[in-house]
Amino acid sequence: MTVLALLDGTIVDHTAPLLRVDDLAVQRGDGVFETIMVVDGRPRELGPHLERLARSAALLDMPPPDLAAWERCAQVVLDAWRGGREMALKLVYSRGVEGEGRPTAFAMGLPVGPETIRKRNEGLSVITLERGYAADLQERAPWLLLGAKTLSYAVNMAALRHAERNDAQEVIFTATDGTVLEGPTSTVVIAQGRTLRTPPPSSGILPGTTQGALFRAAEAAGWNTKVEPLRIEELWDTDGLWLVSSVRLITRVHTLDGKTLPDDEQRAALHREITELFESQYV
Repeated sequence: MTVLALLDGTIVDHTAPLLRVDDLAVQRGDGVFETIMVVDGRPRELGPHLERLARSAALLDMPPPDLAAWERCAQVVLDAWRGGREMALKLVYSRGVEGEGRPTAFAMGLPVGPETIRKRNEGLSVITLERGYAADLQERAPWLLLGAKTLSYAVNMAALRHAERNDAQEVIFTATDGTVLEGPTSTVVIAQGRTLRTPPPSSGILPGTTQGALFRAAEAAGWNTKVEPLRIEELWDTDGLWLVSSVRLITRVHTLDGKTLPDDEQRAALHREITELFESQYV
């Protein structure tokens, strides 16, 4: 099933027309969004997702979103959901029709597809692709909106199609200096001993809400965590490599650039431990 609600809490038919063809979300991808994992009616990391929505909107010079209204709208979708245990809650906020000064805003509850669950369970084959910019570009060129979660995902989807043409399922973007950035829809996390590491948002990537939750749980369990630059070659010298995201969750990488990563009981146990740490926050 799908549940669609406007920001004022009105539930509407998701198969009926909603957007005008001249809405800037359609014409230019001029807007922002968030996708939130919901399990048994409980949204995960709703606060951090709303904060990131506001940050992305500010980067686009959009009107500040009414976060209390978004919370109420999200709750309307949650209350109306009659699907399975898991739901992907998507919040969409566009600039609206040019010249009208009235943003378009809605929330949508969607089922989690079987392909997502399969990848979550089986892991991923990944290739590295150069993103085409330097790791320090965000500071020098803020108008490029690096680190904003915009509706303009054409490059990200093109990268995933390129991966599929090369017998892979996912991508890890890299900067021109050989440092690791992020996946098209995920954050890179590695384990080295009892330390988890992830690239910094200052490199022009999206601050990961799932990565943040994982690090919070790991720190509480005695792990060390570091947000710092990673180089491509370090992806090979790890005890575990994951792409983490709100709906696919903690997904291990088993193949990188066509080469199978080590897969032994020690790594399998580490993956179970990391996954259980993350899930323990929501019991």
